[in-house]
Amino acid sequence: MPSQELLIREAKESDLPSLIDLFAADAMGGHGDTNDPSAYHDYLRAFRVIEASSDQTLYAAELGGEVVGTFQTMATTSLTGKGSSAMIIEAVQTRAEMRGQGIGAAMINFCIEEAKSRGMRMVQLTSNAVRKDAHRFYERLGFKPSHLGFKMILK
Repeated sequence: MPSQELLIREAKESDLPSLIDLFAADAMGGHGDTNDPSAYHDYLRAFRVIEASSDQTLYAAELGGEVVGTFQTMATTSLTGKGSSAMIIEAVQTRAEMRGQGIGAAMINFCIEEAKSRGMRMVQLTSNAVRKDAHRFYERLGFKPSHLGFKMILK
């Protein structure tokens, strides 16, 4: 872990440029993210939807006053598991030059502790099939591959 203390907090609208840069730098993700200023309103709209939701939270991981990572959580309740709740982790990113310093582990452990404190039955996430390093990382943290995911891109 870096010598400075990592702060994990809810993301603020003023973090948006840094968060966009994190996603735009991810060539492997294939989401078409960009830091082109013409796309800013799309990100701002999404930020405001997340911010207004009682079931979603967007986080920023800050080190020395700079955003070095992000993730989003969603709470979902299902009839399966006798009506249990789960935390879904999405959009996990750490700045490329900061990887391997414990930031990602701190973010995921934050999610796990949050889910435990809320009495959730499980924490789950998906990872792009090409991200083999990420898969090893999640397995080191105690996650087990369990399902095969399917997607249909609509636009």
